[in-house]
Amino acid sequence: MERNPAKLTAFGREVKKRLIDKDMTQAELADLLGCSRQYINNILYGRKDGGEYRKRIAKILGIKKVA
Repeated sequence: MERNPAKLTAFGREVKKRLIDKDMTQAELADLLGCSRQYINNILYGRKDGGEYRKRIAKILGIKKVA
C-alpha cells in the first residue's frame, strides 16, 4: 500500500522560505515559541491549526499575511 506524502500549506511554504532566508531551523523557531519542533511541523503541514502560534510565527519571520 502506497502512502500519500503530506503537502505543505501555503503558510508552511512561506515559513520554510523565511527560515532558509534567516538561516534558522524549525527547532530554533520552536524554542523561541516554547513548543516542540513536531508541533511546528504539524502547523506547516495543516495537521494542526496553530491559532496564536501562527500569528507569533508570522511576527518572528516577518510574514505579513497569515492565511
